[in-house]
Amino acid sequence: MAVVKATEADVKLLARLMRAEAEGDGQLGMLMVGNVGVNRTRSGCLDFKEINTIRRMVFQRPGGFEATIKGYFYQGARELDIRLARRVINGERFHPASYSLWFFKPSGACPAQWYNQWNSGRFKAHCFYKPTESSCPDVYNTF
Repeated sequence: MAVVKATEADVKLLARLMRAEAEGDGQLGMLMVGNVGVNRTRSGCLDFKEINTIRRMVFQRPGGFEATIKGYFYQGARELDIRLARRVINGERFHPASYSLWFFKPSGACPAQWYNQWNSGRFKAHCFYKPTESSCPDVYNTF
């Protein structure tokens, strides 16, 4: 059962984002990017107070995803990408992105904090950052 509302167009949009942001990190990396996206739509906190749909999350400005300004994002979603997007929409979580709202690809080691948010771990090229439970309790709600 979906943990966020998603039309078929939303599923494909999230699938394109996951591929464009993390294809180089493989399927697990793509799933983690999907976790961040789903977390942003569910959290209602910090930079994401008005981000309550997949479409708003994908195209958020400022503070959105860099991939949406590059051509690769605008290619159609592949069947594999769509299956991965459905998994995160249905609530699967993957550490270190389980409760993360941010990620980035540093040139070196992951900083302990990024924009005052704590590092929750690294997967291949990306470092993931999560809010404290007191600053964003809804991202920690179980589903």
